[in-house]
Amino acid sequence: MSTKRSIYEKLILESNDQRKSIDIRLGTFSIDYYEDIFSPTITAKIVVMNAGNSTPGKSGELESIYSGLPLRGGERVALKIAGNSNTNPGLDFSTNPEHYLYVSSISNVIKESQRELFVLNLVSREAITNETTRVPKKFSSGTSIDSSVTSILNDYLKATKIGTIDKTSNRYGFIGNLKKPFTLLVWLASKAVPEQSKRATAGFVFYQTKDGFQFRSLDKLISEKPKAKYTYSSLNQSGIERNNDFLILDYSVERNQNLLEKLRLGAYSSQRIFFNPLTFEFTPQSKSVFKLENYNGVAKNLGEEIKLPKISNSSNQSIGDIPSRILTQILDVGTLEKSVSKEQNANPFDYQSQSIMRYNVLFTQTVSMTVPSNTNLRAGDIIECKFPKVSQSDGNTFDDDQSGLYMIKELCHHFDTEGSFTSMKLIRDTFGKYGKNNK
Repeated sequence: MSTKRSIYEKLILESNDQRKSIDIRLGTFSIDYYEDIFSPTITAKIVVMNAGNSTPGKSGELESIYSGLPLRGGERVALKIAGNSNTNPGLDFSTNPEHYLYVSSISNVIKESQRELFVLNLVSREAITNETTRVPKKFSSGTSIDSSVTSILNDYLKATKIGTIDKTSNRYGFIGNLKKPFTLLVWLASKAVPEQSKRATAGFVFYQTKDGFQFRSLDKLISEKPKAKYTYSSLNQSGIERNNDFLILDYSVERNQNLLEKLRLGAYSSQRIFFNPLTFEFTPQSKSVFKLENYNGVAKNLGEEIKLPKISNSSNQSIGDIPSRILTQILDVGTLEKSVSKEQNANPFDYQSQSIMRYNVLFTQTVSMTVPSNTNLRAGDIIECKFPKVSQSDGNTFDDDQSGLYMIKELCHHFDTEGSFTSMKLIRDTFGKYGKNNK
């Protein structure tokens, strides 16, 4: 890894009809590549400047790229950026036309007499396929959610690159209802329970990285070993030449808990009132509450167990013991299969409150950070960070509450003519350097 500039080995822009192609390497100012665990597609942005003699126009006279190609959206881009060290492999979307990126829009167009500047906003091919595809199929109640996900990816998105699809323990029957594939896949992620479930570990994410589409259990992602260890030091500003590959260049804490928002969303405790249309019964009061004690010690975490303040000075109950949100729903009983008319289809007791808690608790801390270019990192990876302790003692000590394991929610690999960097938004669920589940 390094902050030195990377080399654009291949950067070919093809016209919509693929009859014209232009090498835009010399006119490229910068490239930004993005991944996000809450985005079903990768994206990229290329800033291009060129003169008016880049490609033959309709009249045969040389014109600019914007008018001569012309740029209208849907063009293919073959992109390959070489890594700037032996341990930094770079990016490669050039070996297979199925993996090329596509122009979704052209923005910030500035034209002058002898030059033009514009931004190419890129997406994966599947992002365009998603907008022109609907899923009409009925998936039976005996089908596991991970099987339905694989079927949608293969049969409707025609995905050529599929990464990790975590197994689910629950089955779910549903009708596609002519919804778009991405809409269904994100919806299924919120209902999925991992194969090794302990009734508090629901919550999946569906997203795309350069390795393909991922359908991952948050519990499994949190359990993975750190992919890298980064340390912040004031010596980053030193002019001395040294190996800064795993030094944090810059960071800021964007969020450090938002208690009222968490209570409003029912992140720590919720009451479930479900109606069974077959028996005309409501959920018994004794089974309706899901609270923090059902989560702590069962679900994996990145720091110590969650600790919450008491309701009042005179109470022994914490704010995680009292439901702050009421969830209501009509149970899905016998709507799809006559043979299982008395059985519940994807029992919401298994996932609803659990996934709400998991998704919201995960954003307890949010940190933005910039490091030297590291294209080995992916969205969803776990990394270890060491942040300085603010005190009057030795400046080389680290804050054990702020330091620890973080998940990469989103990342951006930035390349320009002067250097290359990786910026990330990191999230984690609790405080403390190490959680007991990750030692």
